[in-house]
Amino acid sequence: MDTEAQHEERGSSPETDTSGEGERSRSLRLAAMTDGPWRKAGLLVIVCLVFLLLLSTYVMQPFLIPSGSMEPTLEVGDRVLVDKLAYRFGSAPHRGDVVVFDGTGSFVQDAPRQNPVPRVVRGAAAALGLAAPADSDYVKRVVGVGGDHVVCCDKQGRIHVNGRPVNEAYVYPGNPPSQVPFDIVVPEGTLWVMGDHRSRSSDSRDHLGEPGGGMVPVDRVIGRAGGIAWPFSRWGSLERTGAFDRVPAAGATHG
Repeated sequence: MDTEAQHEERGSSPETDTSGEGERSRSLRLAAMTDGPWRKAGLLVIVCLVFLLLLSTYVMQPFLIPSGSMEPTLEVGDRVLVDKLAYRFGSAPHRGDVVVFDGTGSFVQDAPRQNPVPRVVRGAAAALGLAAPADSDYVKRVVGVGGDHVVCCDKQGRIHVNGRPVNEAYVYPGNPPSQVPFDIVVPEGTLWVMGDHRSRSSDSRDHLGEPGGGMVPVDRVIGRAGGIAWPFSRWGSLERTGAFDRVPAAGATHG
């Protein structure tokens, strides 16, 4: 009897051992999958996202156009590439440049309040061009720089900058340069900006009576819109306008 019992015990032990080895084998395979290709793919995705966020923060940011205020130059849904290095190292915005800027203190007197977590998530998505920009971010065209005398309008309906009429071919077809008359001198260190779709653009004209008079501080400029990245049917760089080529420097005499 003892011999049979010992035999049964010896016979049952391999089955138990095999079961344990199977569990360990499955655990090892699962660990190998977790530590292998899937883990590497996850790390690669994280590294790519961090790289893109750093790139968009300091060098080049995709910017989703949320409205038609810059038509026909920029259409709703366009993703433009904003060059954040364009005005570094001593350079400054020029007349005719299409710029993205933070309107806090000029177009928006108080920064919008948001829950911190949604704000961070939306900010990251906006930085990748996947969501609309912050409510305080705008895209407009520079019409006047520091010291410029900008007047609207003459008998032909044209804006004058430093006494020179400007033929703005980029303005939305059928729109006058402005239906709001103004006569301003742009303070140093600021910009006078307007949308190309003048009848649908809330720009410097709409803030004349507010603190700052509608002027955008240069240090609030995020960068220059250099080109359209999406959709592919509109892919290409933004052409520099020659509308201001004959405008004299601020304070210069002209014939």
